[in-house]
Parts: sequence; structure tokens; C-alpha cells
Amino acid sequence: MPSPRMRLPRRVLDAPEAVGVTRGLDHIRAELQVPGDFPAEVLAAAERAAAAPRLPELDRTDLELVTIDPPGSKDLDQALHIAARDDGGWTVSYAIADVAAFVSPGDPVDVEAHRRGETFYGPDQRTPLHPPVLSEGAASLLPDQVRPALLWTIQLDAQGRTTDADVVRAKVRSREQLTYEQAQDDVDHPGPSGTRPTLALLAQVGPLREQRERERGGVSLDIPEQEVVPAEGGGFGLTYRALLPVEGWNAQISLLTGMAAAHLMLYARVGIVRTMPPAAGSALRRLHAVARALGIRWPAELDYPEFVRTLDASRPQDAAMINACTVLFRGAGYAAFDGSTPEDPEHAALASDYSHVTAPLRRLVDRYAGEVCLALCADQPVPGWVREALPALPGEMARADQAAHRYERAVVDWVEACVLQPRVGEVFTGTVVEVEPEKHRGTVVIQDPAVEARVEGDGLPLGHEVQVRLVSADLEQGKVTFERA
Repeated sequence: MPSPRMRLPRRVLDAPEAVGVTRGLDHIRAELQVPGDFPAEVLAAAERAAAAPRLPELDRTDLELVTIDPPGSKDLDQALHIAARDDGGWTVSYAIADVAAFVSPGDPVDVEAHRRGETFYGPDQRTPLHPPVLSEGAASLLPDQVRPALLWTIQLDAQGRTTDADVVRAKVRSREQLTYEQAQDDVDHPGPSGTRPTLALLAQVGPLREQRERERGGVSLDIPEQEVVPAEGGGFGLTYRALLPVEGWNAQISLLTGMAAAHLMLYARVGIVRTMPPAAGSALRRLHAVARALGIRWPAELDYPEFVRTLDASRPQDAAMINACTVLFRGAGYAAFDGSTPEDPEHAALASDYSHVTAPLRRLVDRYAGEVCLALCADQPVPGWVREALPALPGEMARADQAAHRYERAVVDWVEACVLQPRVGEVFTGTVVEVEPEKHRGTVVIQDPAVEARVEGDGLPLGHEVQVRLVSADLEQGKVTFERA
């Protein structure tokens, strides 16, 4: 908290005063050299590929798959179906968009994807990894369309533990595209015919997988999204949107698949995994100190993952604590291997081996990890073009991640400055979440408007509410300055 992702709902984008906001975001994209339009040869190659996909023979259009995504999404990577078994377990069918059915090694679309690395997200638009004719059209798992997919079949026992996992190429057809809000409403308020079967089972499987996460010692931070909203009397404001339970359950299915993929690749000693080093003891000691300063009880017998689950982001002190906890979620990277395994392949936050395989429309590495798993499950050699690309992928993804994070951070800073500019001179109430005495400043989380702000001055009381005055909001630098009032 605040999330690096910021939402600009359509009702805000359509407002006349939003013109200045979008111009500013365009300037940020130009300054940070965020990839722009695709070259003509890439668009032409994508058009040809979209017209002639390589469809697999296996037909699984019988599966009543659904997609669950944010409103307005068109780049649909995943579609889900869950079936209950007679033994009390479940069969999870998870279809992943098959980018390799359209993109060939070394073709213009492939070369451009390697240059970009991933989709860049702004609050007003996304800068896609692949041309929209593929990512939002022919390769996307849009409803009522036959699509090539990597179909994962994962067997879970009655406790939600994985007993078997397999992936094959198959033709699939999603039945329905749902938003998170629609899915949650269907679970909470079933209609005359009841909750959709897959959603009803997701509401069982999701919490069980969250319980398995707790048992492993993994943790997911429930960080609200920052959202731009119309303000009373004109202009804009900022607020936080709390995540819905179904978002966490849906994420658990993606994590489940990524863990299965990592186990396959590590066993076979070829592939690429997502890694994160364990937190240093000094970082945990600092978090205990922050909890004491915030007046939050952290019993000695409660380990870090369990402590995080006691926090409620709707409470200012807890939100400040969640903000402080993000220091333990740094240092993520990728490790590629062929013939051996990485020295420390685990993703510490998940307390498990893990690989990115569920978002190939939006992330380059997922296509390669998916191809490795397909070959292993078919007992076939991993394709040469995949093996050749593996060594360079960690560096390519690191550069793309860094560029995306710089962009997202710059967007958040600039939009906050834009929203706050008319309020220079006002006094706000915030909670001190960090103190940097050597730099004579600290960090304050303000709930209304929902911003995290640097405050100049000494003597800031960690964990306490303070009054701060907005001194300036510089749109050119995307910077706001507060002082203690």
C-alpha cells in the first residue's frame, strides 16, 4: 500500500478534464521510452499469424471454461474450469493462451517481443507485448471463440493438495468473460439457478489453497489498488479499492499452476523458475519495531506469514504495517537452467518453487516455460529454440521488469501530483510509516486522498498520526512535497 498499479476507470477517462491527465501520461511514456506503436513489419506478420493459427488436434471445447479478469480486459491469458470428483477431490482445468501457435522463433513478432519483454501497464492504457490483433484478438481466450491453448489438468485431493499435473495442447472455447465483481456477486448472491458451477467450486478450492499457503509459510500481501475517482465539486481524487476474495482465489489457481510447472522443470533439470531470496533477519527485526511503533500487537509465537494475515488494510495502522512489510518482497528474479538445477530455486514469499507460465500474452518468459513443460509431459525433447533462448531470458526479463517498475512508479507519482495540485496549502492527516533521520525526512500514508508522501523535517513520530501541509505539487517532476503542520 499504495499499490504501484493505479486505475483510471472509464468514467474518469471520459471526463473532459481528463485530457490533461492523459497528456501527462503520454509525456511520461515518451520520456521513459516506453515502447510505442509496433513497426509495420511486426503488424503485418501478426496479421498473417492471426489468419493462420496452428490449431492442435485435441479438441477440449467440451470444457465449460470461464475467464475472470478486470473490467475491460481483452488480453485474456487464462480460462478456468473446476470439476468435483467422487473421492472428494477436484480436477482443475486451466487453459493458457498458446502464443507459439501464432509466433515462430525469429519472426518479426518474436523479435519485437524479446525487445519489449512484457506488457507495460498505465492507468489509461496498456502497451502490449504482442500486437493487439493477437493479444486482444486471435490468441486471446475470448468467449465463444475456438482457440489454441496449453491446457493444464491438475488433480487436487480433498485438502487441496496437488496429486498430479499435466499439460497438453488443445482447442478450447471459453463460455463467458466475467469481471472480478461479477464473479464475486455470483458467489455471494446466487441467482435462481444457483452459482455458476466453476465459481461455486472455486469458492471451495481457493480458500483451501490459501490454507495450504499458510501451512507452507507462504504469504500474499493484500494490497489495495490505488484508484482515481471524480471529486466533489469537480476534478479528481484518489482512493483505495480493496481486493475481493475471488481475486485471491483466482490468483491461487495461477500460483498452483506455476508451482506445478516449476516442479516439472526442476525434476527434469531444464527450464526457468521465478526466484526470491529469503528476507534478512535485520528486515524482520525492523518490522517488529514498526509494529510496536504502530501499536500493533505481534505475539512472539506468531510467525511473519500468520502476523500479516491478521492485518486489515481498511485500518490506517494496519495499512501502514502492510506498507512496511513490502520490504520483504524484494529481490525477485529468474533462474534458467539446463542439465543442473539452481542453487536456491525457491520463491521465498510463496515458500515454494514457482515458475511464470500463466500469462504468455503479457510476459515473454511464460511462453518458454510453457513449451518446456509441454515437452516434458509428452516425454519429448525440449525444442532447440527454447533451449537456445533460456540463458538470456533472466537478463531480458530483468531489464523489462525494471523498465515497467520505473514506468509504474512515475505514473503513480505524476497522477498524485496532478490530483493534489489544486490542494496546495491544505493540511491532511496521515500516519508516519517510515523515518529517515539522516535525511531529515519521513514517509506518511494519507488515507484521504489515498497517497503515500515524503515529509520533510525531523522528529516525526513513527506509527503516529500527524498533520501535514501540502507545500507543492510539481507536475514536471511528478513530485509532491509535504511538511509537518
